[in-house]
Amino acid sequence: MLTPAPLRVAVLSTARAPGLAALLADPDRGRMFDVVGCLASDAAWQDQATAVAAGVPVAVHDLAAFCARRGAPRRDLVARAEYDAQAAELLRPWRPGLIVLCGYLNLVTSPLLERYPGHIVNLHDADLTLAAADGRPRYRGLHATRDAIVAGEPETRSTAHLVTPELDMGPLVLRTAAFPVHRLAADARRWDATDIIRAYAYAHREWVLRAAWGPLLRETVRLFAAGAVRVLGGRAVIGGVLGPLTLPDGGRAAPPLAGVAGA
Repeated sequence: MLTPAPLRVAVLSTARAPGLAALLADPDRGRMFDVVGCLASDAAWQDQATAVAAGVPVAVHDLAAFCARRGAPRRDLVARAEYDAQAAELLRPWRPGLIVLCGYLNLVTSPLLERYPGHIVNLHDADLTLAAADGRPRYRGLHATRDAIVAGEPETRSTAHLVTPELDMGPLVLRTAAFPVHRLAADARRWDATDIIRAYAYAHREWVLRAAWGPLLRETVRLFAAGAVRVLGGRAVIGGVLGPLTLPDGGRAAPPLAGVAGA
């Protein structure tokens, strides 16, 4: 019987990629999957030394410099599409079967989405199962953790989801267990102490990123490498179970999920 080739994984990031070291240290790297390249949108990407030490190619595609050369703001979607078209060409030699956005702070536009349909997954620092009145995820975007804490949520989670054209709206694959919000946040809201809320939200988010994103990143890649993820009717199905699955113990050093075929 032929042994399946490892899933080729490319990681896109901006300033840093929380959990990348755990992914690179996974004992199944090279068997189930291989990290074939890291593409950073910030020239000061903090994890370059980690990737290079692991033998992973790194390319920097500086978004700020790209937009400055065109005299365009970063939010200009025409410039962003041009930027993503170049990103797709940088990724091409690596031949990725899966692209993981880990600490990637930019919208993904059609040139990447059309090149890799259904093969881009994002790690987001909020529980995307929480819905607003319109049925859409309640906490999206760059300040999702802070927004959840300001709103009085008793806990936060992070979520891995497939990327679609609309921000943080793709099928949900995996999430961490709950990280409880300290009662300090409720006191700060009562005092209207926005400085304390901001400081606490930063610390809380760092707690989740450092404690859980390594296992979240690793298990997400493992599920795709095992061929356990499908999309049916706009929902992710993982080993026959509707997503998202939940990592045990907040994701800290979690073993592969039980009951998922191939995981």
